[in-house]
Amino acid sequence: MDKASIGGVLLAIVGIVAGLLIEGGNLSQIVQPTAALIVFGGTLGAVLLQFPLTTVLAAFGRLAHIFSAPRSHNDQLIRLLVAFANKARRNGVVSLDSDLQTIQDPFLKQSLMLAVDGTEPSELRKIMRVSLDSRAENEDRLPAVFESAGGFSPTIGILGAVLGLIQVMQHLDNIQEVGRGIAVAFVATIYGVGIANLFFLPFAGKLRIRMRADHQRREMMLEGVVSILEGMNPRMLEVKLAGFLDDSQTEAKERPI
Repeated sequence: MDKASIGGVLLAIVGIVAGLLIEGGNLSQIVQPTAALIVFGGTLGAVLLQFPLTTVLAAFGRLAHIFSAPRSHNDQLIRLLVAFANKARRNGVVSLDSDLQTIQDPFLKQSLMLAVDGTEPSELRKIMRVSLDSRAENEDRLPAVFESAGGFSPTIGILGAVLGLIQVMQHLDNIQEVGRGIAVAFVATIYGVGIANLFFLPFAGKLRIRMRADHQRREMMLEGVVSILEGMNPRMLEVKLAGFLDDSQTEAKERPI
């Protein structure tokens, strides 16, 4: 699990609830099913109106990736590509055909397959670049779903508060009911602003970071396969691919075992 994501959600919720309790409030004041129905229902409806259902389902399906630690290790990928380069240098690129079945990543497998089939480096780069750009464009819509939800929910929350105030205005003859009704009405605003800034917008930001890391990893695969096909020296290839690593990954790669 991603400790930052889990800890962030828990810290945000605990901080807000603790602040409410310290001020003498209680949870029953902010637990309002009607307000939740208005905010969540209205926000989901607006998002479905803007995006296709498949895109919305795919975006919510990616939530698991936000709370799980990334399993990809670029330093291991570099070692794999360097091993392929050494094998190709000794026995030719065609010898990598026996390694295709052991490759799990579809993008790397397809790139290496084109290389084994004798595709020219420039043509291989063009073909896989189309796949890379198309995938990046499709994935860019997923965080946009949460960004839109984060924009809609505060407005829907205000709408819920106004609807609640309309009901309050019908009971002006009872001051106690008016005070309680106003407090309940503004719960919708809390829901709208809260889920936007504590969940939807952070989800979008974290998802973009994860997708950018995946995109960078595929770029590394493409550069590695093209360099192998061009006959680049394995040591030079390792130095070239190390440029894709950030500082923490570089330190981990250079740390002695």
